Parts: sequence; structure tokens; C-alpha cells
Amino acid sequence: MFIRRIIICFCLVATAQINAQSTVSKEDKAQLKKIYDTALLEGNSYQWLDHLSNQIGARLSGSLNAQKAVEWGKAELEKLGLDKVWLQPVMVPKWTRGVTEFAYIETEPGKSTNVPICALGGSVPTPIGGLKAPLIEIKSLEVLEKLGRKAIEGKIVFYNRPMQADLINTFEAYGGCVDQRYAGAAAAAKYGAVGVLVRSLTLRSDDLPHTGAMSYGDLKDSEKIPAAAISTNGADLLSSMLKLNPNIKFHINMNCRTWEDVESFNVIGEIKGSEFPDKHMVVGGHLDSWDLGDGSHDDGAGIVQSMEVLRLFKKIGYQPKHSIRIVMFMNEENGLRGGKKYAKIAAQKNEDHVFALESDSGGFTPRGFSFDCTDAAFNKVLSWKPLFEPYLIHYFVKGGSGADIGPLKKDSNVLAGLRPDSQRYFDYHHAKNDTFDAVNKRELELGAATMTSLVYLFDKYGIE
Repeated sequence: MFIRRIIICFCLVATAQINAQSTVSKEDKAQLKKIYDTALLEGNSYQWLDHLSNQIGARLSGSLNAQKAVEWGKAELEKLGLDKVWLQPVMVPKWTRGVTEFAYIETEPGKSTNVPICALGGSVPTPIGGLKAPLIEIKSLEVLEKLGRKAIEGKIVFYNRPMQADLINTFEAYGGCVDQRYAGAAAAAKYGAVGVLVRSLTLRSDDLPHTGAMSYGDLKDSEKIPAAAISTNGADLLSSMLKLNPNIKFHINMNCRTWEDVESFNVIGEIKGSEFPDKHMVVGGHLDSWDLGDGSHDDGAGIVQSMEVLRLFKKIGYQPKHSIRIVMFMNEENGLRGGKKYAKIAAQKNEDHVFALESDSGGFTPRGFSFDCTDAAFNKVLSWKPLFEPYLIHYFVKGGSGADIGPLKKDSNVLAGLRPDSQRYFDYHHAKNDTFDAVNKRELELGAATMTSLVYLFDKYGIE
């Protein structure tokens, strides 16, 4: 009899737990549906992106447009009726491209073929009138050491390692060859090169060169050499011509310039938490962009999706338990100073950031998230997967989060990155065609709803 009673009690407790879980599940399903419905039927992310991209445009750190974007972002957050909106000063680098770059391949005196190039961000200019020199084509930085100064000195080093096309994760392919763009000039200069030319980091074959950040490391100003990207079509043409005639020369003319640092700002807005006001959750992206396009995918999309998270909470009447912040970070592209400054101030104020989510992978169809967290926190996330299945969100993995929120990482918190479908992202990344017309309204809105849903779940259940 005693054992029977124990079994009955156990069954009653188990049934109660199942019913409680079922109730929670129904509540969460209804809340996610409300979030997605509101984003798709009454969303504002696309309209915001239209203004940011078409009325303001490219927003390179230190530029007039970057300041216009700061002012716009602050004004729009104030319109949402948040509990607090403020600007956080940060000193940022200022680099300008100058007159459009010009380049050609010279097969013999008087015979040349123009090819599309662009200066890499932070490059020094060529001498007045341009630079012309023979080339040497290599596939990696390691080859420089093997070739030595005798083979490199006086030449333009042409880095022609393509992104690996058989990698399904295109960010992995990007990571496999970004070193030649970022560190290629510093490495080549130490062997006497007079310039570097880098194959654009895209899987697409086109005539659009892709810019991006580069570093001279510890080189003195007198040792720095010009660094440019060449389009993939241009790189293939140049490589073919070099095979036919290794003695051809390449001419580059660039007028870029680095100025003194200037003041800019992170833009921050907050909804105060009802139960845990001193525990902070962050959603964000970077407000700056490169200067060739208007930065719609990189990272206008992430900015407006993050704004939409807070707008959707206000719209559906959800009062978060934790304080929810949006941060529009400045200077991710060529310095990461906004992200570092935000984390520094947070540490100085002893603020407890329990969760942060970044969108900086384009405005394409959302697939899921990657998480930088403990196994216990990740297992909690995995228990939420069924809630996302109706919206075709299925990709939940442990991994990186985002460059701007990275400095906030500590053992006890969770950092996450939105992971959209990446197959088209590098068609536009840092190129002239990263414009508003390349963003699909529905895909953008789905991403915002997916972010809002994850923030809702972390806010409701915490990370413990």
C-alpha cells in the first residue's frame, strides 16, 4: 500500500510538471506568434533601413554621414518612448578614399588593360602619379618567407587565394583567406615589396572590388606600402596574363589618406526591467559601414533589426523583466572602438550584462543562432528549438557571437549571434553593390522577429 501511494504521488507530481510545461509552452507559442505576426504585418525595420541607406548612405567612421546616422538613430529611439536614450562618446579613426582609384595591366609600353580595384581601408596612398611595378603572384603569406627578399623586393605582391567554394558556411571560407587582406601588406613590406594587390573576398565572379580593413602592424610610416583589392574577374585575368608573360607590370593610382582621430558616438536606448533592472540584456549591430555602397546588409540590417526588437516589445505590450538595451556600435569595420568602449564603461559602472545578441551577418533569411555560453545555458536554448520550428529556424550551435559584443564576455553570461543564410552575403560584403535594393523586406522582418523571440525567451527564463 505504501509503495502504491508513493507511485500515485509521483505520477501526480509528474503530471503537474507536464501540465505546467504544457502551459508555459502554449504561452510561449502564442507570444512568438504575436511577435512574428506583428513584425510581418506592422514592421518598421524596412522603412528604417530605407532612410538609413538612401537618405544617409555610407557611414565610414569619422565621416559626416556617420554623424548624421548617430543623430538619426538617437532621434528614432526617442520616438519609441524608451525609458532612456543617450550617446556614448568614442574616439574613432578617420580614413578617406579620395579620388576613385585607377589601375591597369601593362603587357608592354603603350599596351594596357584597365582592371577594377579599390584601396583597402587604412591603406597609404601611392606616390603622386601612381605606382608601376612588376608583380609576383602568391597564394599565401607563408610563401613570402619561402621566396625571400630576392624574389619579392621591388615588386607588387599579388595575393590570389580564393575563398574555398566547397565550404557550405561561407563565413568559414572568408575566414580562410582574410589574412591576406588584413596582414598581407605588412608581411610583404618586410621583404621589400612596393605594394600589394589582394583578390576580393567573394565567391562571386564579377567586376566589383571589395574593400575591408587592413593593418600595417608595427611598420613605421616610411615602411608602409599601398594596398588594394582587385575584383575577382580582374584577378583571374591578371593571373592568366602572368602565366603567359611573367614580365608584365601593374599600375596603381590611389589618393587615400589617414587623418587624426575624431569623436563619434555609440547610440544607446533602454527599456528598464520590471524585476531585474540592474541586469542588462543587449541587442545591437554596428552603425558604421564601408564607403563603397550604403552598408544595407553590413550592417544597416543589424541596426534596424535591433531597433525593431525594442519596438516590437513596446508594440505588443511586453514588459521585460531585465533591462533591455539596444546599442548601435560605432567603428566595428576599422577599429572596433565602439564595442570596446561600451564594454569598458560597463565594467567601470559594474553593470551586469547577462545576455547580448548581435546581428552582423546581413539581412537574409534567418536560420538560427550561434552561442558563446556554458553547456548548461546551451542545453536550455536547445529546449526552445520546437518553438522556432514553425518559423523554419533550426540552426542552434555553440560558437562565436559578434565582434562588438565580444568584449562583454565573461564566464557567467551568454553571447549570441543571429545566423542568416550566408550564401549570398559575400556577393555584397564591403562592395559597391551593398545597397538597399539588395535587401528583401520579408527576410529582414523575419530576422527581427527571430531576434525578438530569442530575447523574450532569455528574458523570461534567464540563463541559469
